[in-house]
Order: sequence, then structure tokens, then C-alpha cells
Amino acid sequence: MSPRACAVVLAAPSGTGKTTLAHRLVGQSADYVFSVSATTRSPRTGEVDGVDYYFVDRTGFETMIEAGDLVEWAEVHGRLYGTPRAELERAASRGHHVVLDIDVQGARQIKQRMPDAKLIFLLPPDVDTLMGRLTGRGTEDAAAVARRLYSALEELQVVEEFDYVVVNDDLDRCLETIRGIVSGKVETGASGAALQSARALRREIGRILDEDYSEYTNANR
Repeated sequence: MSPRACAVVLAAPSGTGKTTLAHRLVGQSADYVFSVSATTRSPRTGEVDGVDYYFVDRTGFETMIEAGDLVEWAEVHGRLYGTPRAELERAASRGHHVVLDIDVQGARQIKQRMPDAKLIFLLPPDVDTLMGRLTGRGTEDAAAVARRLYSALEELQVVEEFDYVVVNDDLDRCLETIRGIVSGKVETGASGAALQSARALRREIGRILDEDYSEYTNANR
């Protein structure tokens, strides 16, 4: 018997590989789909309304909020983003699992409104891997790296609120674990070892911020 269609919420610190995992889930199985988000930002070149985003003005977005048409939403840099409830209901009616690549605030909103959603927090295997991914891009200055690290520190403080905690130490193994969670084969939530890893990572990030990025720490706090 196929598992009941559900929302699969992936949250993680920047540099954990969350987006890669989300795209692999959708790309490797027709059982998984992305939802189309609503936003008040303007379309970029090549973006199509209803395919990349639902582009609406602020009044229209606020009307969606008031009507309860969004299962989660947030304001980022003055622009509103949200997940339409109809997107999830449409996917569920077709038996598809909807993959949501969102932040911890959005995950909390999803859990409040959709108790059956699977909330999965992804961790990097260690702080060296995380730092390698953040600095290896070569596209961000020290201030930007500090902001990402401080955001990671805040996100890691709510790991215990998630149904599952998975360490992304191997992409294929992590994908298999996520599929097991969705199918019901993985029934336990956050293991003690995973939570210990989260706490250790939090301590290490705090140390790095204090030792290497102290000039940016106050600005982020």
C-alpha cells in the first residue's frame, strides 16, 4: 500500500545541501513534486506566472493571508512569499508528496496548520564541511558568511521542534532516509545522536563566530 500523500518540509542551515536534496527527491521520483509559491516580487526574465511563482501584488497577498489561503508565509527584504493551501491540496488529490524547501519559521507554520506534515531538519556532518560549503563558493564576503553562520546558530536552536533530524553525510544515504520517513519505514524521530550532533555544531559555530567573525557578530545580533 502506498504511503498517504503528505507535505515534506526540509529545513537546514545554509550550506547543508538542502536544495540539492529537494531537487533530487523531485527529480528521481514522480511521487514527489514542488509546490508553486506566491510572491509579491516582480517576475525575473524568463519566469512564468503559475509555473515559477504566482505573482501577486501586496493587496492580493494580504487578502490570501486573511482568507487562510496560505499555509505559511513570510516577509523577506520587503517582499512577501507564501505557500498556497490549494497547491498542497491539489498535489495530495493526485497522491503526490509536496516537497517544501523553507526556513524554520515557515516549518512552524506548516506544522500548526498541517499536523500530518513531515518536518525534517537536515544537518551537515560537521562544522568543517559547513564552512567549506559556505566559503568554497567564493561569492560571499566575510560579512555575508557571518550572517549565514548567525542564521544557522538561530536555526539550530529549534532542532528539537522537528519530527526528524537527519545528518547529510552522504547524499544518497540521506535521500534514502528521507524516503523512509515519508513511507513510514523510519518511525523514530530525532535520535539522541542527531541531537548531540546539532548541539555540538551549535557550539562550534558559536566559537567560529567569536574567534573569526567577531567584528560582524554585533551587527547580526
